[in-house]
Amino acid sequence: MSSRFKVAITDFVAEPLDVERRILGDLADITALGAKHEDEMAGRIEDADAVMVYHFLKVTGATIARLRRCKVIIRCGAGYDNVDGAACRARGIALCNVPDYGSEEVADSALGMALSLMRGIHFLNSRLRRGHGAWTYEQFKPVHRLRGRVFGIVGVGRIGTAAALRAKAFGFDVVFHDPYAPDGREKALGVRRVESLGELLAQSDVVSLHCPLTPETHHLMNRDTIAQMLPGAFLVNTARGGVVEPLAVLDALARGHLGGAGLDVLEQEPPAEEHPLLVAWRDPKHPAHDRLILNPHAAFYCEEGLNDMRVKGSENVRRVLLGNAPRNVVN
Repeated sequence: MSSRFKVAITDFVAEPLDVERRILGDLADITALGAKHEDEMAGRIEDADAVMVYHFLKVTGATIARLRRCKVIIRCGAGYDNVDGAACRARGIALCNVPDYGSEEVADSALGMALSLMRGIHFLNSRLRRGHGAWTYEQFKPVHRLRGRVFGIVGVGRIGTAAALRAKAFGFDVVFHDPYAPDGREKALGVRRVESLGELLAQSDVVSLHCPLTPETHHLMNRDTIAQMLPGAFLVNTARGGVVEPLAVLDALARGHLGGAGLDVLEQEPPAEEHPLLVAWRDPKHPAHDRLILNPHAAFYCEEGLNDMRVKGSENVRRVLLGNAPRNVVN
């Protein structure tokens, strides 16, 4: 019997696995499964000593129950809601994430979306490109100076903190809501803290979401909570698609309650072509056409960040295979 370990990469990353083999090649045989759905892993993953999961698929208890030798599952990314952590725990498998690989990029994207919406950059570009209206800034009025506007952040983990610092640099009055942030976080960042989501929504000119997807945060932004936002305010989501109810955003755009929205993530990725949000976004006659920015879950991406994700995930696998305690355990 071979004494080498086996590492399975479920999705997203394909050959050549130069990063992974540089770190693990002396210990393990590494296979990229290239799966798009959980069923495609059956018969190919059961004898893995470690599994590296990206974001194309879910790993449910059914798959975890078939793992005979697995010591660790690495979710190569920050969010880990696509892996059944409780099932891992029941089998004695550590579930770990890579929480810091793209903090800068996601924060940059959140601020980029917010600035494009608030300054009318996206709106004017969308209108003028199709020849709608006069060639004048007056199509997007009124625009207010960013300095002193309230930038509301939901969740001040690594990415929310990075977003807060960037928003401060632009002169925003930054306020956050995070019931799990320790006391003093606001003092360390030099920003304001509020105890309730409603208090944040009622004063924020832009709301940027940086919380994980949990039962508590599922559809955190829905018709009721969006209605609590200031008329004409902007909503940005670079967290998880399930934190926002997409039809509630569409309704608020149609009614003019939201000045605009930037969504890097959606509940279903890619969304169905007939999804009402996409239909409206593509319709020049719908307000969403000019006031909604959609991206294909791209905020995390840059070449350096992608490399960090692979390196840090592989280094954690190596740590566990050598008998050491894993880092960033989330279950």
